[in-house]
Amino acid sequence: MSAARRVTAPAPAARGRRRGVRWFVRALLGEDAYERYLEHQAEHGRAPGDPGVLTAREFWRDRTDRQDRAPQGRCC
Repeated sequence: MSAARRVTAPAPAARGRRRGVRWFVRALLGEDAYERYLEHQAEHGRAPGDPGVLTAREFWRDRTDRQDRAPQGRCC
């Protein structure tokens, strides 16, 4: 006898927990840093593509260079 397995969508609470965990891990690792940078720029009336607003590539390069010049406590 083979029983068909029913696939159901996760409960809303489970999805919310997963979203919360994903948000926490991204913040902990700094993956959301560029998004936060763009939000800050938008608060000051600047948009991506405006003079002085870094592209994602420029942002991460600058961030890495600053960390190399002035190392702080970090795991890697």
